[in-house]
Amino acid sequence: MERFVDAAPGIRLWAEERGPAGASPLLLVMGAQASGLGWPDEFVDLLAARHRVIRYDHRDTGRSTWAYDERPYPLTALAEDAVAVLDAFRVDRAHVVGMSMGGTLAQLLLADHPDRLRTATLIGTGALSGTPYRAPDGSRVPVEELPGPAPRLLELWTHLEHEQEGPEQEGAGHKGLELDGSESEGPEREAELDRRVEHWRLLGGDGIPFDAEDARALERRIIAHTGHHRSGTAHARADTSGLLRTEQLARNTVPTLVVSGPAEPVYPPPHARHLAQVIRGARLVEIPGMGHALPRPVHAPLAAAVLDHTARTPVPEGGRS
Repeated sequence: MERFVDAAPGIRLWAEERGPAGASPLLLVMGAQASGLGWPDEFVDLLAARHRVIRYDHRDTGRSTWAYDERPYPLTALAEDAVAVLDAFRVDRAHVVGMSMGGTLAQLLLADHPDRLRTATLIGTGALSGTPYRAPDGSRVPVEELPGPAPRLLELWTHLEHEQEGPEQEGAGHKGLELDGSESEGPEREAELDRRVEHWRLLGGDGIPFDAEDARALERRIIAHTGHHRSGTAHARADTSGLLRTEQLARNTVPTLVVSGPAEPVYPPPHARHLAQVIRGARLVEIPGMGHALPRPVHAPLAAAVLDHTARTPVPEGGRS
């Protein structure tokens, strides 16, 4: 079932739920500039076998409102959007799974709204903590000295930043709820698809053979869903101040799972280990071959890890979910 959520004045978010209506709710929170359709249907369906799964488009993505230039916001506002989605679906507490920037937002929820979470699963993200990393040899590594993104990704991002400097194009979809995905095929759209496929190739790392056709098919669905093929830049431009939650994460009481990808090119494996160290009570699990993407080979093991984690938390009796 699809619906729109009024998250803030002038901001509407597209959202969808799948799975049994009476099952415990699970909220999927995607990464920066990524539509909720970035969670592949096959993976969502694996989770929906046991959960009422909710996914949504962040503002300035997909069918949600695109209006950053008229109404700029800090990155923390996106965490409040997630709370608004839970409210709209009448969910008191949910299992939350966040990937990349979605993992950042899930940490903000752990810190600022722990009463709304039953569990958290964090994938491909860094810690909102200034606590040094305890390396296997016992040394303490400052957060700023942890490894950064792979050079090939940095090169691509720098190139894109230069291409996309300036405000969002007019018509990029802040009235995009009315768009139907019927934008004509053409060389510009195919070039954008080529760029997105190459981005997924780099994000996937080198642990799993890359399926370019699968990545292209996913992006075609996202473009049809969005109604245009223009890429947004809002989340890269949003204010990132005020994100540290060192003390709150150290006091965490929400069962938390940290997923480590051995081929992760954005937040290499020390970041996952660091994250598990700074969040009180967190568990760490590695998904073989995984990078910073969700190709078919990781769907089953990742879903199994998430479902095992959520099953460890008893379902409350009575009241809303």
